[in-house]
Amino acid sequence: MNPLYRNDRPGAFPASYYAATANIPPERPPLDGDTKADVAIVGAGYTGLSTALHLAEKGIKAVVIDAHRAGFGASGRNGGQVGTGFNRDQFWIEKRVGKEDARKLWDLTVEAKALTRELVARHAPDAGYKPGVFHGAWDRSSVEEWRRLATHLAKTYDYPSEMVEGEAVDEIVKSDFYTGGVMDWDAGHLHPLRYVLGLARAAEAAGATIHERTEATGLESNSLVTKSGTITADHIVLAGNGYMPDLTGEVSSRVMPINSFIAATEPLGDRAAEILPKDVAVADDRFVVNYFRLSEDKRLLFGGRENYSLGFPTDILSALRARMERLFPQLKGVRVDYHWGGTLGITTHRVPMIRRIGPATLVAAGFSGQGVALTGLAGKILAEAISGDAARLDLMSRLPVPAFPGGKHARAPLLTLAMTWYSLRDRLGF
Repeated sequence: MNPLYRNDRPGAFPASYYAATANIPPERPPLDGDTKADVAIVGAGYTGLSTALHLAEKGIKAVVIDAHRAGFGASGRNGGQVGTGFNRDQFWIEKRVGKEDARKLWDLTVEAKALTRELVARHAPDAGYKPGVFHGAWDRSSVEEWRRLATHLAKTYDYPSEMVEGEAVDEIVKSDFYTGGVMDWDAGHLHPLRYVLGLARAAEAAGATIHERTEATGLESNSLVTKSGTITADHIVLAGNGYMPDLTGEVSSRVMPINSFIAATEPLGDRAAEILPKDVAVADDRFVVNYFRLSEDKRLLFGGRENYSLGFPTDILSALRARMERLFPQLKGVRVDYHWGGTLGITTHRVPMIRRIGPATLVAAGFSGQGVALTGLAGKILAEAISGDAARLDLMSRLPVPAFPGGKHARAPLLTLAMTWYSLRDRLGF
């Protein structure tokens, strides 16, 4: 079965808390026949819509297609955390690109958060951006690693963060598993689906065209082929991330889809303070990460389990509940009103693939769990490159994104073996 439809009904948003609390517009018409545009974009998520919006603001006509709906994929299903940096620390980045470019790349990630806040304020105030992400550590050695990184960020990158240890952790998150961590007040969290729907409205208002239920089936030098017509364009942007169809081996061999899952409890009322006394998001340092935050109506939105097969597990909730109740025994037996899954794109090194892959083709994908902020800036950078200024695209292209061992065919089984080992390490605590 086509992976675009393996876990979802065509054009139907998942039964998530986000979909239940968003004003979802009527379907936009699919592409009907051949057309021309300055830029054709595959994927109506954060990246594609940000690209279209920033192009339109420059007077460049973009046509965006999506096999389902605008915001249908990871952009409308994720944990809502607007994080700092990449899914690799700056020590790692410095070793690969050098300290000068590492600083420039870091500054881009800080700009990405500021841009996200700006886009929310201008186009999606109902997304309810709130400041604060706590990075929780499970043991003393992890606390020391966070301290080393926080010290380095303050000294080398002028970036403030707050070390939290001992009893002070209990003022942020009430779980016995966290011995310390870092509080990042420049990061934050939001309602992801309301945000992406706002970007879609803004892109259209600026002059972009969005065609839903339009699946890309082929890529030629200056044209994008779909089942219902062909778009001829000066530039093509591939922004489907984990939902990207296999249009080019350059992307398919380097960006792999994986699935992640989230549960939303019943509204907790006053009990919410027994979990998160502060209204911040939390992500921990497990290899298979736990991430959670409160919704506006005081539900716990808890994400954590992953899988690497094409399809979702038959039983999503049991493993999610087990992880949640392990961290928070005080929630044992709490009612869960929603649970859902989604697909994101990862790369071998967990840094995004943002680059030109042909004379007329650009890609931004593989954000590896750090996409809520980085995608918006990626779209702006792609728009800059298309309009003639490729300096920041060239900088992003310095991030190393090698192909998975064995290419697109062997990547899943090999990664499954590796992830099984790391999951075992997490469970055994080493």
